[in-house]
Amino acid sequence: MQTLENHTIVTLKKGEGRTVKAGGLWIYDNEIDTITGRFHNGDLVTVHDFDGYPMGRGFINQNSKIRIRLMTRHADQEIDEAFLRMRLINAWNYRKTVMAEQDLLACRMVFGEADFLPGLVVDKYADVLVVQCLALGMEQFKETIVSLLKDILAEDGISIRGVYERSDANERKKEGLPKVKDFIGDPFDTDVEIVENGVRYMVDVVNGQKTGFFLDQKYNRLAMQRICRGKKVLDCFTHMGTFALNAGIAGASEVTGLDISEYAVAQATENAKRNGLTETVHFRCANVLDELPKLAACGEQYDVVILDPPAFTKSREATKNAIKGYREINMKGLKLVKDGGYLATCSCSHFMTQELFAKTIKEAARSAHKRLRQVEFRTQAPDHPILWAADESYYLKFYIFQVVDDAACIQ
Repeated sequence: MQTLENHTIVTLKKGEGRTVKAGGLWIYDNEIDTITGRFHNGDLVTVHDFDGYPMGRGFINQNSKIRIRLMTRHADQEIDEAFLRMRLINAWNYRKTVMAEQDLLACRMVFGEADFLPGLVVDKYADVLVVQCLALGMEQFKETIVSLLKDILAEDGISIRGVYERSDANERKKEGLPKVKDFIGDPFDTDVEIVENGVRYMVDVVNGQKTGFFLDQKYNRLAMQRICRGKKVLDCFTHMGTFALNAGIAGASEVTGLDISEYAVAQATENAKRNGLTETVHFRCANVLDELPKLAACGEQYDVVILDPPAFTKSREATKNAIKGYREINMKGLKLVKDGGYLATCSCSHFMTQELFAKTIKEAARSAHKRLRQVEFRTQAPDHPILWAADESYYLKFYIFQVVDDAACIQ
């Protein structure tokens, strides 16, 4: 790791660095005035404001529009093993504080910028860690971080039997990095059983989405348990059957889960068997956007409809089309909810702000001739903390509504 003796100084343009000054960690290419000193991409550099005021240290990458990701706001701080250990202990202690002990079995241990370790994600599934590295500068720290995490968990009596890297996201290309899927250390059985909200799942950390499982909806799934009890439920974009299985274990009378992926449906079906729910919870492969109008045409109606689609936009430029997608899926979903029933709907794109998402749902309800009574608004679980001024850390918006038909209201 680099020391402070031989370092590069990056100076910002006058009036730039607003995100960093507000508490964020990113400095974009067009905010930089000068770079003094020699460096390689991925090296640590010191950042100064236009007037020479030190703003911190971070790693630089000229392949990326996010030119510098700050590791610390202290320009004289060494980024060494002791520093990384401090960051990781803080991240783990935070989770031990804000989450119940049983929820630490499967949780996000490190959430990138929100844990002040930019570009790094680490998820814990029972005795397995899954690492995702999305920034060139973090590559040099990866092996050290894995070793430190094992030691930190061992101090709490938790033994890690294996670590797998899922650095196969497209964001790696923006950093000039190849995609990586491989063991860090000795190979091991990568099927891991976890328990969340009383539901058992088999997580495939090699082939599952992202790092194998969507941990961010943990408490949103729990919130749906009380609403789904005794109800007929439709779970759209079910993935591994998470919302459907929470409905089933809560005592729903009938649950149908839909997903376009045959692999996901097979996983969800196995998870239903694992939880003894095959009598009430069923899954089938279908394109949700096509299937919902077919169900409406057949006269199907549900007490609860859950919409958990993939992100319809991963860029600001695509937001306009995403709005159309969210409006369409919510309109189609609303038409299947019985009068007095419930709609749970969410967006996992940080470009779809809470205000914009709410506006889109309102337009969908108007088009479907439905009235909505908000039950609650939720966001991602606290092991995915939201760092204000780091907009990318706030991405999940989750609404629960009671749905009332306009005609039924006007009597």
